[in-house]
Amino acid sequence: MDPSATDPPATDPPVADPPVALEPTPAVYPSAADPPVADPPVALEPQPVVVPAASQPAGPPESAAEPKGGLSSRSGLRAYYRFRAASAVANALPERVAVPLARRLAAAAVPFVGNREMVARHQRRASSAPLDQRAVDRAVRGAFASYGRYWMESLRVPTMDPDRINAGLSIEGLAHLEAASAAGRGAILAIPHLGGWDVGGAWFVRKGFPLTVVVEPLEPPELFAWFVRLRESFGFTVVPLGLRAGTAVIRALRANQMVGLLSDRDIGGGGVEVDFFGERTTLPGGPATLARRMKAPLHPTAIFFRGRGHHVIVRPAVSLEGSVADVTQRMATELEALIRRAPDQWHLFQPNWPSDRENTL
Repeated sequence: MDPSATDPPATDPPVADPPVALEPTPAVYPSAADPPVADPPVALEPQPVVVPAASQPAGPPESAAEPKGGLSSRSGLRAYYRFRAASAVANALPERVAVPLARRLAAAAVPFVGNREMVARHQRRASSAPLDQRAVDRAVRGAFASYGRYWMESLRVPTMDPDRINAGLSIEGLAHLEAASAAGRGAILAIPHLGGWDVGGAWFVRKGFPLTVVVEPLEPPELFAWFVRLRESFGFTVVPLGLRAGTAVIRALRANQMVGLLSDRDIGGGGVEVDFFGERTTLPGGPATLARRMKAPLHPTAIFFRGRGHHVIVRPAVSLEGSVADVTQRMATELEALIRRAPDQWHLFQPNWPSDRENTL
């Protein structure tokens, strides 16, 4: 099955794409009291835009090559070669050594990182029961260990055995993606920073679900180019956040592709106000706006670590009735439930609520 081979429904506009604003500047979204008609320009949060490449390279991205366009600074040179070296080491180690080593090193770094208190705040929020200090410390170490595994797996995806990934991955809700593909309008996957989403995305592509994700450009540019090549090696096509990204996402949906958007953090500001883990904050309104504009289903989705493998949950599409704020709140409620299943796999280490920022002053 190749969802990208399905033509969009004849009722879709045939030519001109609507202008879509994807700049990371604050955007104004309607409140819950506004009429559910005129949606604002789609302001997607800076995430990776990934459309599957025609073929998958046999190894990590251009591991012996210099980055294109030259290096912008000595610090850029150091950052680039650090990640290139990490990729080489990750792919040289056997899996039975690489993943446990990454977990241990990341957990051991907890006493030396400055954001551990922020991670502790998020772990208390996401826990289904109150945590004493010992439990909080254990949860924080678990979150860092999970993040270490995420990076190790992401660096190794290009050389991972597809059969090994398939054998270790289970999925709930595959029928939702199959139904979306059959309907011919693609689907938007609202994803939290949880578990091993790069491995899950590579699995989607290999199963015939082309995937598009939007990524925020990194500094220095050569490091961003390296990450683009890395994700292209997963079978993704990466579209940087910018003026053309909105058009690319709309075209991906019209081509019956999946669009994955990290949706549990309002990076650029100016998002939609929601209740998230019992506290008011903002989340990106782009997923809801896109879904309403393109009449595409919006599926909250998570890829969890499970033992040595992975477990994917694709939730039923949220209702698109009401305003962008209404839809974003439904998305937030679903994301909260997914995160509560495995809070120690939640890789959100930055301030995400107004009270977080107040406590960092």
